[in-house]
Amino acid sequence: MVFSSLTFLCLFLPAVLLLYNISRSTLYRNIVITVASLVFYAWGDPTSLILLLAASFVNYILAIIMDKYYGLWQAKLVLTLAVIVDVAMLGVFKYAAFFAESANSLLHLSIPVPELILPLGISFYTFQMISYMVDVFRNESRAQKSYLKFLMFISMFPKVSSGPIVRYPSVEKSLSKRQVRATDFAQGSKRFIMGLGKKVILADHAGEAASLLLGTATHATTGSAWLGIIFYTFQLYFDFSGYSDMAIGIGRMLGFTFQENFNYPYISRSVTDFWRRWHMSLSSFFRDYIYIPLGGNRRLQMRNILVVWILTGLWHGASWNFVIWGLYYGVLLIIEKLFFKWWAKIPVLSNLTTMFAVIIGWTIFYFTDFGQLQTFFGYLFGQGCQLYDLTTVSSLCSNAWLLAACILVSTPLPKLVYEYITSVKGVGIVIDVVFLAALFIGCIALLTGATSSPFLYVRF
Repeated sequence: MVFSSLTFLCLFLPAVLLLYNISRSTLYRNIVITVASLVFYAWGDPTSLILLLAASFVNYILAIIMDKYYGLWQAKLVLTLAVIVDVAMLGVFKYAAFFAESANSLLHLSIPVPELILPLGISFYTFQMISYMVDVFRNESRAQKSYLKFLMFISMFPKVSSGPIVRYPSVEKSLSKRQVRATDFAQGSKRFIMGLGKKVILADHAGEAASLLLGTATHATTGSAWLGIIFYTFQLYFDFSGYSDMAIGIGRMLGFTFQENFNYPYISRSVTDFWRRWHMSLSSFFRDYIYIPLGGNRRLQMRNILVVWILTGLWHGASWNFVIWGLYYGVLLIIEKLFFKWWAKIPVLSNLTTMFAVIIGWTIFYFTDFGQLQTFFGYLFGQGCQLYDLTTVSSLCSNAWLLAACILVSTPLPKLVYEYITSVKGVGIVIDVVFLAALFIGCIALLTGATSSPFLYVRF
């Protein structure tokens, strides 16, 4: 089940909100969220639920033990054990086949390649458990004594499949006591509908255009190659940021405040700035739990950057193209820090060069087959192919509105204009309600009869 499915929009979410608001008891509401989250999680793959329950219970017990020995060597031992368990779990399900295939290929071995289904959201909830254990170890939070509350924190359906990665201290108090005021519910609903619009109107249509153009990657033109990867660039952004908006909106409707995950990354003036704006919860996780403990900017900074970015690449997928993608950004960041800090001060030009670097990065991200990747790069830079053809011109003309909308909505301008219009006394609230209602109904109409369109980051 995904947020942009009719089942979720017309049945699951209304039922959860109705049941949630029947009583003001926090215990009752926690039970409703937890049960709903387990149903949501088990909807597509019931067997993965066993792993989620087992992993959450192990971390719940280990955190209580670690909290008991705070400041003593036993606490560090328990933390080490917890991290090993969590990383091993992620490694087995996400990377075992990759490492076996790589070893067989490079060393001419015949290691059996396991065929395991990747559990939904394992990359996200594993990182949440690791961050929770570290925060308890650092005494930034106390261990949660209620398994119901801890399970709710780990499995909460708005964020369990694709994040954002929510830190325990940010919701600790809300697990025990929270209020849902009318303004919170209204703002949460608004954020959810805006995110739905991003997904259904922009991401899905950009994805269709990208698939059409990139599906002919082995016999493309330079124009179709660039147009296709640009549409994929927008698809990825609006798909993931749309999901994050919807997750944050649902969280607010339930009384929780989740951290922002995107801040208009495509207006960045540097690669460093881009990664402060894109998938902010993941970037902050690697900064606080890996980069800084390794030494951060104080000691062996270049090594630390490379380590973090190799891990970032691997986190996104068990494939060599993700490792190369991570190294690509690691090297870019090092070059930028050493030689090009001044470049970000040049407006427009710095924006364009940053977007060029990002698009090249998404090309590496998209192609898991190195042969296709090499061929596609040749097309991008005009090697042995024509500049454009009828397919390129036709796609550009039919999707001109989409390209213009994607570019515009990637900037803060539409939001600023909309906030100004809806702030007008008297008519502003009417415009707001009418627009949101029309947007929601339009999305429902587009989803009726449409084929399934899962969120891209679900597979990461």
